[in-house]
Amino acid sequence: MNVVFLLLIAGSVVVTGWRQFGSGADGGASPMEVLGQAALSAADGAITLGIGLAGGMALFLGLMRIAEMAGLMRVLARLLRPWLGRLFPDVPADHPAMGAMVMNVAANVLGLSNAATPFGVHAMRQLNALNRHPGTATDAMVLFLAINTANVTLLPIHVMALRTAVGSHDPAAVIPTTLFATLGSTVMAVLVAKWGARFFPAGAIPADGAAIGSQAEASDGNSSAAPAEDAPPPPYPAWAGVLAALMILSLLPVTLLWGRQISPWVLPVLLAGIPAYGLWRGVAIYEAFVEGAKEGLAVSIRILPYLVAILVAVGMFRTSGAMDLALAPLGRLLGPFGLPPEALSMAVLRSLSGSASFGFLASLLKDPAIGPDSYLGLLVSTVYGSSETTFYVLAVYFGAAGVRRIRHALLAGLLADAGALLCAVAICRWLYR
Repeated sequence: MNVVFLLLIAGSVVVTGWRQFGSGADGGASPMEVLGQAALSAADGAITLGIGLAGGMALFLGLMRIAEMAGLMRVLARLLRPWLGRLFPDVPADHPAMGAMVMNVAANVLGLSNAATPFGVHAMRQLNALNRHPGTATDAMVLFLAINTANVTLLPIHVMALRTAVGSHDPAAVIPTTLFATLGSTVMAVLVAKWGARFFPAGAIPADGAAIGSQAEASDGNSSAAPAEDAPPPPYPAWAGVLAALMILSLLPVTLLWGRQISPWVLPVLLAGIPAYGLWRGVAIYEAFVEGAKEGLAVSIRILPYLVAILVAVGMFRTSGAMDLALAPLGRLLGPFGLPPEALSMAVLRSLSGSASFGFLASLLKDPAIGPDSYLGLLVSTVYGSSETTFYVLAVYFGAAGVRRIRHALLAGLLADAGALLCAVAICRWLYR
């Protein structure tokens, strides 16, 4: 991220300097003056956006807190456990790793990335307890990481909160498009992880004394990153899992045929349905909502410095003309296929940095020439919501388990992101072009 930040600003200054010396004195503001004003304006806009974002973030995280306390995550976990058992045949069904993986996937399905990360870290450490080659990623580790980078997402709450903050008329329009894109990327992730295991064998790697991966450490439940509840919940009968899978798959044709008509209903139904379900389950829904909203406000405050940094850098990069200079040729090549340069930039930034890609998304949705409800605004929102910060996930998850040889994990993650991009273009062209 340090290199990206410097390249954006330095590239802006270099391109603007070239324009400054190449332009004659016409009495107006010079390119360098315009660039400086753009930086200050972007900084002010970042603070305004962050304050506006706080309300939407508090709303959605408040709802998600009710859903969590009402047991929706455990319901999803019980539905997902039989499927994960088939995907990970090398992991015993009663192993703590299976429970952590189930809860991680369930949290990602609901868009609870803050809750998913501790479960994911703990799952990777537990998977390392089954690792015969400490320091090298196992097939189960690679597949789990690939699924994390492409996880099926029903509620992209951070994108919805941002779209609300910038004045979208339909913040939930990205729900059907994100679902479609993440289904495609998940299939891609599983195929590449399974296929790549044949060509990237673990091999016989001798364990040295410094390798992290002993069963004692990996099984330690006292890690600060580990959730308190490791035990996997008992699964539902097989027919319930099959029925749930068929219901999810049935959303695809519904999305393709009536996605535009359905999307305005989604947010109001969630606002009424989740508290109603929570009350039925005996949850103190008001207190739960307030607790989640507090977390949303804290998240909004934490991201303010990142918003200022990236919005200033991106604003300078765009004002200088450097972005057009770099992406215009590629945009002319891919534009007819529904993939403008901004969407390609979003896909690249998303794999590198969550804060950079979020700031770039915010700058695009705030741009009056684009807006949140245009084809481009919906496309970049979908790309953000359906892909993952692959390099960050690699560093955090494998770092927690002491894995140095990642085999084909990076390839699987990046191809999953590419699959999400292609699926996002396809569904957005179908519904909104």
